[in-house]
Amino acid sequence: MAAPSLSERGARSLTAHDLERVVAIDSTHTGQSRRRFFEKRLAASEAQPDLFVHIGLMRGGALRGFLLAHVLRGEFGRDDFIGVFDAIGVEPECQERGVGQALIEELVERMKRKGVRSLHSQASWANHDLLRYLDASGFSLSSRMILQRSVAEPLAEAEEEV
Repeated sequence: MAAPSLSERGARSLTAHDLERVVAIDSTHTGQSRRRFFEKRLAASEAQPDLFVHIGLMRGGALRGFLLAHVLRGEFGRDDFIGVFDAIGVEPECQERGVGQALIEELVERMKRKGVRSLHSQASWANHDLLRYLDASGFSLSSRMILQRSVAEPLAEAEEEV
């Protein structure tokens, strides 16, 4: 059986008109407004549509979920395209009802059309809901580790010269 089409999933591209709803859905999960982030991303998507995939999922005539991703080429010396899954949000009352699954299926289809062969994402180790969603969506641990350090503190002095 064929995968559901765009209209059957209720998916469409996000526009600047969706900003308020996206911010509202996101803030139910993050506890804060990330308005500026979403403003910048939606503007970038409109300016460079080949590099961004921003999907909204409609149910009952209203935006119930969203997903933002972008395309990178040549990262870390590689010549292929990769998709980076940046943000997702689903209304709490619509969770566990296929909205997130429809969003990821639509993302995969759109990324394939852009020549992307793999998707990458990051999640906080403590965000168990997102980690479960990513696992259920076919993501697995990458062989690459993400490292970080503070720039506010100086490097520790080495005890011996290297």
